Amino acid sequence: MNVRQATALLAAAMILAGCDKPDPKAAEAALAAQKEQAAAAEAKNFDSAYAEQKWDMAAAYGEIVTSKYAGTPTAERIRAQYEEAQGKAKTAREQRRVESLWSYMSTPVKLAKGKDGTQLSASIYAKANVETDGSTPRPVQLIFRDHPDWGRSSYLVLQVGDFNCYGGCKLKVGIDGKVKTMAGSRPKTDEAIAMFVEDERALWRMLGGAKELSIEFPVKAGGTRTATFEVGGLKPEKMPGWK
Repeated sequence: MNVRQATALLAAAMILAGCDKPDPKAAEAALAAQKEQAAAAEAKNFDSAYAEQKWDMAAAYGEIVTSKYAGTPTAERIRAQYEEAQGKAKTAREQRRVESLWSYMSTPVKLAKGKDGTQLSASIYAKANVETDGSTPRPVQLIFRDHPDWGRSSYLVLQVGDFNCYGGCKLKVGIDGKVKTMAGSRPKTDEAIAMFVEDERALWRMLGGAKELSIEFPVKAGGTRTATFEVGGLKPEKMPGWK
């Protein structure tokens, strides 16, 4: 029933009633028909977004239909799909968030033989700052680097303080709650406050399908500290050759 038919039904109810007041049931039916027609028109946007798997848009259109036109057959028809779109939109937003935590760089470098090369890197900051020298907590960065001359490496970088790992140390590395021990080493340089995680290939493989990585490391200030990283957004294709 369209709007014109609903209006005609409403007018007929008034005539049959023989007075200025419409028949309540007929009036209710006409209003319901109008509401359903509006819901059906709005649901076209939802159906299109859902078919194209545009989950954010589908969730937004579904919210309009199921709230503004609650109780209509169309609202009930799309309800299950709307709830599915809500869930997928939330998952997609979270994936975009964790992907944005990673930074990738391709840097031209001069090689030992005077040739030109390219250094690739993937880096991420810990999700919370870490106190590493007895003062204010600061960011901790994890970097995977692929250098044409130096090869592949993985290392942590501090802004302040230092690692207590010059002669080598043991690191507790956790992947989604499962902990293993890995070797660490502090290079003898003051150019950066960095510490290598020695088995970079193993560490890289551990990230496959993981959500959270934690590394517990010793510091010169005394004791150990732990940096935790949300690694679920890593794009392995950005570092070709790593397996």
